[in-house]
Amino acid sequence: MTHRRFVLGLGVVAVPLLIALLGPFLAGEPGPRATSFALGDGHLLGTDFVGRDVLRQTLLGGRTVVVTALAATALAYLVAVPVALAGVLTRLRWLEDLLMRPLDVLLAVPSLLLILLVAAVLTPGAVGLALLVALVNVPDAARIVRAVAGEVAARPAVEALRMQGESRWRIAVGYVGRSTLRTLAADAGIRLTGVLYLVSTAAFLGVGVAPDAADWAVMVDRNRTGLLVQPWAVVVPALLIVALTMGTNLLFDAALEKRGRR
Repeated sequence: MTHRRFVLGLGVVAVPLLIALLGPFLAGEPGPRATSFALGDGHLLGTDFVGRDVLRQTLLGGRTVVVTALAATALAYLVAVPVALAGVLTRLRWLEDLLMRPLDVLLAVPSLLLILLVAAVLTPGAVGLALLVALVNVPDAARIVRAVAGEVAARPAVEALRMQGESRWRIAVGYVGRSTLRTLAADAGIRLTGVLYLVSTAAFLGVGVAPDAADWAVMVDRNRTGLLVQPWAVVVPALLIVALTMGTNLLFDAALEKRGRR
C-alpha cells in the first residue's frame, strides 16, 4: 500500500513539476491576441480574459509558484535552524527567551493576514512574497527544531562530547544537527505543502505578482468571470495547483511511512 501511494504521489506531482520546469522552454513566442474567452481557432485550451492563449500561459505559469514555494521553505529553515540550535545549545535561558519569544508572538498572528498586512504597505514582488512566506513559517519551524534538538542535546552523548573538549560548532552540526535531520525532513514535506497553499492563495489575492502575470493562481482569479463560457482557463491551472499540493503530500507521507516501518 505504501509503495502504491508513493508511486501515485510521484505520478501526480510529476505532471505540474514538469510543466513548471520545462514549460517556459516549450511555450514559444506569443501569438496575436484573439477574442477573450474563446474556444478553438487554433487555441487548444482556448483564450483567457485578454485573449491570450491559455496553453501558453499554463506552460509559463508554474515556475513562479514552484520556485517561490521552494525558496520560501528553504529560507524558513535557514533562519529557524540556527536560531533554535543557538537557544538550545548555549544553555542560557535569557538568550533562548530572547530568540524564541518574539517568534511566539509572530506565531499568534494568522499567516495570510500578516502577509496581506505587509503587502498593503510594501507591495512586494515575487522575491518579497517568498520572504514573507518564509517569515511566517519561521516560528513554527523553529519550535519544532527546538523541541527535537532539546531532546537530543539532553542525551549523555552530548555531555560526553563537551567533556572531550569538542567545540560547540561540532556538537551542534556534527551530532545534534545530524540527529534532527529525519524529523526536519518529515516536517519539510508537510511544510512545503502548506507553503504551496499559502503562495497560491497570496497570488490569487494579487500579492507578489502582477494582475496579468502568467501564474497559475492569477489565471484562476482573473479568468473565473468566464468560467461558464471558457472553463479551461480556470480548470487547468486549478487542477495543476491541486495536483502539486496533493502529490507532494502523498509523496512525503508514503516516504515517511516507509522509513518508519524500517
